Amino acid sequence: MMSKFKDALDRGKEARREQEGKVRDEKAEGDVADFGAQARAWLNDVVVASLQTAKADVAGEVTVDIDTAPPRQAKASTPSIRFQIYRKREEEVVRRTFTVNVQLSGEVSVSSPGIVAREVGNIGEKADERFSTLLAELIEDAAKGT
Repeated sequence: MMSKFKDALDRGKEARREQEGKVRDEKAEGDVADFGAQARAWLNDVVVASLQTAKADVAGEVTVDIDTAPPRQAKASTPSIRFQIYRKREEEVVRRTFTVNVQLSGEVSVSSPGIVAREVGNIGEKADERFSTLLAELIEDAAKGT
């Protein structure tokens, strides 16, 4: 009698441990999904909005192209957005491609070949001041042709 009770108790403990493990795994997956959704929302609300505003403001002088959803990035846990800034010249078009990356820490940076990545914010903040300031500098450089 005692061994049946002990076996049932052990099975109950094992079932509880398995259930807790499943809940923990589901919660971890939910946290990753929440982070990805929060990161994409920040990119849309801050980066894309700033790029679209800048695109409209400098349309005659400088071109701003936005690549909002690279196919391989659609479901990535750390999403990114690419954009190009260039000035159309008659003899040649000099395009500079920039990538806005969201790190797992929530920090957001802008990088491009030949420049050091610059921190422009955190997905926990909705302020776009740092990104907008950097964007203005990049557009100025493109207008100058540097």
